Amino acid sequence: MSTEHIYQLIAIIIYMVAMLLIGWYAYRRTKNLTDYMLGGRSLGPAVTALSAGAADMSGWLLMGLPGAIYVAGLVEAWIAIGLTIGAYLNWLFVAPRLRVYTQISNDSITIPSYLENRLKDSTRILRIASGIIILVYFTFYVSSGFVAGGVFFESSFGTSYHFGLLIVGLVVITYTLFGGFLAVSYTDFVQGTMMFLALLLVPIVGVFITGGIAETAESIRAVDPTRLSLIQGATFLGVVSSLAWGLGYFGQPHIIVRFMAIKTVKETKEARRIGIGWMIFSLLGAIATALVGIAYFQQNPDLTLTDPEAIFIELGQIVFHPFIAGFMLAAILAAIMSTISSQLIVTSSALIEDLYKAVIKSDASDKQYVFLGRMAVLIVSLVAMAFAWAKTNTILKLVSFAWAGFGASFGPVILLSLYWKKITNIGAIAGMIVGAVTVMIWGNIDVLTGTIYEIVPGFILNLIVTIVVSLMTYKENPEISREFDETLRLLGEERS
Repeated sequence: MSTEHIYQLIAIIIYMVAMLLIGWYAYRRTKNLTDYMLGGRSLGPAVTALSAGAADMSGWLLMGLPGAIYVAGLVEAWIAIGLTIGAYLNWLFVAPRLRVYTQISNDSITIPSYLENRLKDSTRILRIASGIIILVYFTFYVSSGFVAGGVFFESSFGTSYHFGLLIVGLVVITYTLFGGFLAVSYTDFVQGTMMFLALLLVPIVGVFITGGIAETAESIRAVDPTRLSLIQGATFLGVVSSLAWGLGYFGQPHIIVRFMAIKTVKETKEARRIGIGWMIFSLLGAIATALVGIAYFQQNPDLTLTDPEAIFIELGQIVFHPFIAGFMLAAILAAIMSTISSQLIVTSSALIEDLYKAVIKSDASDKQYVFLGRMAVLIVSLVAMAFAWAKTNTILKLVSFAWAGFGASFGPVILLSLYWKKITNIGAIAGMIVGAVTVMIWGNIDVLTGTIYEIVPGFILNLIVTIVVSLMTYKENPEISREFDETLRLLGEERS
C-alpha cells in the first residue's frame, strides 16, 4: 500500500471510530422504545435539518450527480432542481403539521402507527400494510447503500468489493443497533457537516487550479459548449421525470420521521432554513465539482478519468494532501452510511412497532421491545447484505426504484391525512396499495420505464384512488374531527 493510501486510510479509521463513539454515547442515553425509535422527540433544529439532509442524499450527492454532470453537462441538474423544490415544500407543508399531529394522535412514533391512529383504523390492516411496504422497499434501499460501500472501498483502496461491504456493514450496524435513533441522528449531523464542507472545498480550491471562473468556463466550452446548458439535449418527459423526484419527499419515512422528532413546531422554521441552505449549497458544490473536473481534464490531456462517478474523489486527491483527501473520501462514506443507518432504524421500527407489537405481542416491556428493535436492525442488515453480495443491480437503479416506491405509496396519503378531514382508512389502504403496485409494475417493464419515471403514475393513481374511495366510504367520526381541529389550534398557537 502506498504512503498516499496509508494517509487516507488513517483518515477513514478516525472517521469510523468517531461514528462508533457517537453510537456509544447515544446508547447511554437510550432508555425506552420512544428513545430508541424517535430519540424522545428531543432533536434541535440543526441536528434535525442536517440529519434529514444526510439521510436523504446518500452517495448520489458526491458520486452520482457529479458523474452525471461530468458526462452530460447541466442538463442532468434537473433532478437536483426537482429535489430542492420537493424538499422545501416538504419542510413547509408536512413538517409542522406532522410534528403536532403525531403527538396529538396517540403520540405516534412511526408513520404506520400515525396513519392507524389518525384514521382510527381498528382493523390494523393499514398499519400492517404500511409496515410491509416499508420492509420491502427499504430492504432494496439498504441493499443499495451496502453496494455503494463495497464499490467505494474497491475503487478507493483496491480492496475486494466484499471486504468493503463487510467493513461498512460492521460499523454502521454496530452504531445503529446500539444507539438507535439518537445515534443515527447525531452521526447524520456529523456526516452532513462533512459532506457540506467537502462539497464546498473541492470546487473552490479546484477552480483556482483551473485558472479562475472565466478560464474554467472557457475550458468547458472547448470540450462541449452544450455542457453549460440546462436545455440542450433535454426532452419534455425527461425534464418532468427529473423534476418528479421532488414528489418522493412527501413519502420517505426515513426523512419525514425527523419532523416527528424535533422538539417543537416553532423550530421547524429554523430547521427548514438550515436544511434547505445546506441542500442548495451542497447541490451547487456537487455540480461545480463536475464542471471544474471537466475543465481540469481538458487542460491536462495526458490524464484520463476512467470512472466519471469518481470525479469528486479524483479532484480531492489532486488538490489536497493525502490526509485531507482521506477526509474527502470519508465524506463519501459518510453520505453512504448516513442513509443506511436512517433506513435501518425506520425498518426496525416497522418490524417491531408496526408488525410485531401491533399483531403478535403488545404487552411486553420497553426493555424487551428495544432488544427486539436491535435484533430487527441486525436481521434486516443481514438480508440486505445478502442481496448486495452478488451486486446484480446498479446503485442508481435500486435507489430510484425504492424512492419511487415510497413516494407513490405514502406521499399522497400523508398529505391528505394532514390537510383533508375526510380521508378514510379504506381510502388510504386502497391508495397505498395502488401506488406501491403501480411502481412495482411500471418500474419493471422497460417500455413503460422508458417513457416517464414510475413515481409519476404511481403518485397520481394513489391520489385519485384515495380521494375517490374516501368519498365513497366517509362517515363522520367525532374523534377524528376533534384531533384535526386540535392540531390546527396548536399549530396556530405555536406559530403565534
